[in-house]
Amino acid sequence: MKILFCGPTLPDAQALVGTDIVLQAPAVQGDILRATQDGATAIGLVDGHFEQVAPVWHKEILFALSKGVRVYGAASMGALRAAECMAFGMIGVGKIYHQYAAGELEDDADVALLHGPAELGYMPLTLPLVNVVATLEDLCARQQIGPAPAAQLRLAAAEIFYKHRNWRAIVARANLPHGADLKGIEARLASGTINQKRLDAVRLLDIMRSAPARRATAPEGWTFNSTSLWKRLLNQLVASS
Repeated sequence: MKILFCGPTLPDAQALVGTDIVLQAPAVQGDILRATQDGATAIGLVDGHFEQVAPVWHKEILFALSKGVRVYGAASMGALRAAECMAFGMIGVGKIYHQYAAGELEDDADVALLHGPAELGYMPLTLPLVNVVATLEDLCARQQIGPAPAAQLRLAAAEIFYKHRNWRAIVARANLPHGADLKGIEARLASGTINQKRLDAVRLLDIMRSAPARRATAPEGWTFNSTSLWKRLLNQLVASS
């Protein structure tokens, strides 16, 4: 069984996963442990909740890996956890993961965005910084925007709280030349938006499809340590099931 935790990064995931991957809502603490206990052979982590609930714990990822589960991460919380757990065998996918792994990205908030509830298909309502950066890089490469204004727009985007970040707010905050066509710049950014999170999530999905439908051998070089905190989470899971 292959399980994918996904939401606002790939709102149409249900239409893309096919029949061999089970789609679940953005992960919270205990979900990867539960998936492992339920017999998952591969787990894909894209989205996870982090503000109102406890986020996915590194320890449960290590537990899954220790049981031979292939754990993939990309695009959002998955990219963060993959960069943090790559030494133990978690498989990172995509540009955003590589940026975190290389230290080019460090802040969790760089992938955060405000979105609607599951009932509305996790509709994205704001822009994650990683998509802003990807868009500016693409427009610069195509000479649709100059390096100087791009740098100002990136700086402005980084200064805006993720729940308020959109192209209009970014353009309004950026220190652009006097007399610049702000509406024109905003329109160019909106029409040329690169959804890097989506691109990375689709790549993860492709890799999961081709992953073996069986668990791997236990990793060598490290042993899972069942600490008291881990046993507490395990007991909580058993009690709630």
